[in-house]
Amino acid sequence: MAEAAPLLELAGVAKFYGPKLVFRDVSLRVRPGEVWIVAGENGAGKSTLLRIMAGLARADAGLVTHGVEPGGIGLLGHETFVYPHLSALDNLRFWAGLHGRAADDAALQAALARVGLSAAAGEKAGRFSRGMAQRLSLARVLLLAPALLLLDEPGTGLDARSRAMLEAEIAAARERGAGLVWVSHHLTHDLSRADKVLYLKGRRAAYQGDAAGFAPGAEGLC
Repeated sequence: MAEAAPLLELAGVAKFYGPKLVFRDVSLRVRPGEVWIVAGENGAGKSTLLRIMAGLARADAGLVTHGVEPGGIGLLGHETFVYPHLSALDNLRFWAGLHGRAADDAALQAALARVGLSAAAGEKAGRFSRGMAQRLSLARVLLLAPALLLLDEPGTGLDARSRAMLEAEIAAARERGAGLVWVSHHLTHDLSRADKVLYLKGRRAAYQGDAAGFAPGAEGLC
């Protein structure tokens, strides 16, 4: 059987900030149903790399090829991008409309239920804790059911119960055939949930390959 075409491919990607090299020669292929973890030192460029994958930042060298339309990419970044003056329900309604998706109240309520925010549906997002805002942002991404899901430290601000919910949703997205790229600072916990690892160190990919073959702490990687 032919191997599925990649949803995202990077070939020899490099990024500079002015004269400063952030990283170089980064290559990977994300296929349907595959989870990549991106890890590395602070300042290694993990968030920048995710923005390049999402098409929100430009690579200064190399090629970035998407196998999905822009509307098929979901990004959960450090910023929650929730509108504080809108309710949780209206935030989702706005985002669905922005992406040209028809979503009735039942679908929106179901998305909030998935992240444990049903009781806060009518509450203005500006009153939310960081964890609640993160869950609302996750509901926004999940509502779109993207083919390519890019997660930048998605567990930020989440308690243990919410993190378990997040991991269940990641597993469900993988099961339906989505490709995922997950920036993680908790390799010991998250590594078992990944197929592949990209580890950035010294302005390059210090490791790129199967998660089973990655040994945190080996060769000064972690």
